[in-house]
Amino acid sequence: PPPPPPPPPPFFFHPHPAKRDAQESRGLGDVYKRQKLNLRGKKREFLTNIGKNLNLLLPTEANTSTISDKLTAIWLSPDEWMIITNDLVKKDTNEYQLNELLFNDISKKNLGAVIDVTDQFVQLEIKGKNIYEIFSAGSPFNFNEFKDKKGSSAQTILNHIDVIVHNK
Repeated sequence: PPPPPPPPPPFFFHPHPAKRDAQESRGLGDVYKRQKLNLRGKKREFLTNIGKNLNLLLPTEANTSTISDKLTAIWLSPDEWMIITNDLVKKDTNEYQLNELLFNDISKKNLGAVIDVTDQFVQLEIKGKNIYEIFSAGSPFNFNEFKDKKGSSAQTILNHIDVIVHNK
């Protein structure tokens, strides 16, 4: 048998250890996507259709989120939300039933906008005792109350990069 692959460098990122493919690694581990949709709308019918289609109420309070067994909804503004699938999707797929369903029920009926932003955002899950102190060093956002509230979210700048931070 061939010799085992060399160990990854110290900065190697493992998004999910059981799902990493060492043979195809690109320095940051393989990319396993979560579908991300940006939703915009104000109409009552928009909120009703989203609730029925997703079986999830969109958060209405600033900097909060709602979570179901399949989806997470993050409040971005009074008329804007980010929907993220909780399960990983195949890395080589661009077919998403959720996008098609919402596009047909929302965008085609002029109730709001549904935009697939899956490939426009990178999602990192970062854990650690002092993570918010590290974030505070590179961001104008005050994380003092944020770090104690599960489900809180914020759009801010982190070392000159626009980020959305979600406290699961």
